[in-house]
Amino acid sequence: MPRILVTNDDGVHSQGIRALAEALAPLGDVTIVAPIQEATGIGHGITLRRPLRLEPVAPSVFAVDGTPTDCVNVAIAHVLRGRPDLIVSGINKGWNLGDDVTYSGTVAGALEGALLEIPSIAVSAQNKANQYDFPPAAAAATAIAAVVLERGMPKFTCLTINVPFGPNKGFKATVQARRNHVTVVSERLDPRKRPYYWIEEGLNEWQPHDRSDYQALLDGYVSVTPLQPDMTAYDALTYVEALPLVAPAEVR
Repeated sequence: MPRILVTNDDGVHSQGIRALAEALAPLGDVTIVAPIQEATGIGHGITLRRPLRLEPVAPSVFAVDGTPTDCVNVAIAHVLRGRPDLIVSGINKGWNLGDDVTYSGTVAGALEGALLEIPSIAVSAQNKANQYDFPPAAAAATAIAAVVLERGMPKFTCLTINVPFGPNKGFKATVQARRNHVTVVSERLDPRKRPYYWIEEGLNEWQPHDRSDYQALLDGYVSVTPLQPDMTAYDALTYVEALPLVAPAEVR
């Protein structure tokens, strides 16, 4: 029976991870290893400067006081004691579109699996006025998981799935959307009149693209975008090669 590792960045007690694990159960032996508390926006962070704690929560459910990347590695080394056949990360509360994947702990859980050459999927559901429709997202993830378990996945690749609220029209293969992004950093004063700062949701203008994840969701489809950890800008190699670089003088 396939072994399936489930993680997320919303925490081990999130409703989304429970819905995902229950939907995946018919496909294999599901184990949850997820952060003990919310780790949203932590990206592909790994904990190197302090020890990690692994706590049992329920049968086949464990909490780690770290990041989703930590969870994947602790799960493989000390819970499963071996590689799972599939990693599924989510269901995230809110989409991870375009360059949001670089911030997402949910996507990072799948990227870590890709680095380890384990077929991996990240799944995110639309935030609609702070309401989340997890069953369609869980069903979409399960459908893709079943095919991936049967056919495998290209080496060093993972899939990120974004699911609209409510009924959808099916799946669409997509690319990451591009946008003009402005980060909003608000300054406020504490009771002692000292400034502090909140980084808030950015102002976004998505660029039109008929194959983008954003456009697919607008059109009512589940977007399925293949990602890879290799961030080399291959089109820019000729730019680097043409730079008039001179070796620095020897420092004495």
